[in-house]
Amino acid sequence: MVVHLITNASVLDSPGKFQASVYIIHSLGAALPLIEWVFIFIPIIFHGVVGLFLIAEMAPNNAAYNYNGNFRYTMQRITGLIAFAFIAWHIFHMHGWFHAEWWAATVSGPLGGANFHPYNAASSASEAMRHPLAIVIYVIGVLACVYHLANGIWSMGVTWGWWTTPRSMRRAVVGCAVFGVLLAVVSMGAVWGMVTVDLDDARAVENRMLEARIEDGMITEHEAEEKRAPLAPQNRDRAATEAEPAAQEF
Repeated sequence: MVVHLITNASVLDSPGKFQASVYIIHSLGAALPLIEWVFIFIPIIFHGVVGLFLIAEMAPNNAAYNYNGNFRYTMQRITGLIAFAFIAWHIFHMHGWFHAEWWAATVSGPLGGANFHPYNAASSASEAMRHPLAIVIYVIGVLACVYHLANGIWSMGVTWGWWTTPRSMRRAVVGCAVFGVLLAVVSMGAVWGMVTVDLDDARAVENRMLEARIEDGMITEHEAEEKRAPLAPQNRDRAATEAEPAAQEF
């Protein structure tokens, strides 16, 4: 999650910087889905399912024992629920969960999913996140993930015996809080950067980078068509109009 948020926050530098990071990720080619499932999706699903069982067994007693640690315990469960639901929605919103053509045609497309296009990374992500409701969902969901991670590190340290004395626990609380605040700043920077991208400038930069990679033989025309954003109707008309004189000259 930390790497994901830092990568997304690179859009604050420029859409080109973010696009370059996406190219590095997708340079893994056919190994990328395997890596995503083994190191990201399966662990998240396992963690989420175990978390649901733990939440089902929890008995909040904040009213009777209004301690800071008790509050964090309850918030860990609440943010876990929010984070799990948000991650599932986020993956659908951006990637549609599955890439099969029938799924895209009958499920993810009609339901407004699969909005992210790797070769138009910043512009496609920005368009998907610009609706006010989407912004609210991303802010709440990302901050829930950040809290769950930061407080979860503290809880894991207690469980695994990393900090066992009251003094070490207090220091760990401070350290995890600082980490959480810094990651929250990075995450909100990523959200802000995405929703404020200049779409026309971003598309121009992304298309130049894509054409350069096609010319260098790093990307095939077929792959480019699969992973670039589809042209809007007005852009298709403009492209056709610009192509007519060139065709006549030839």
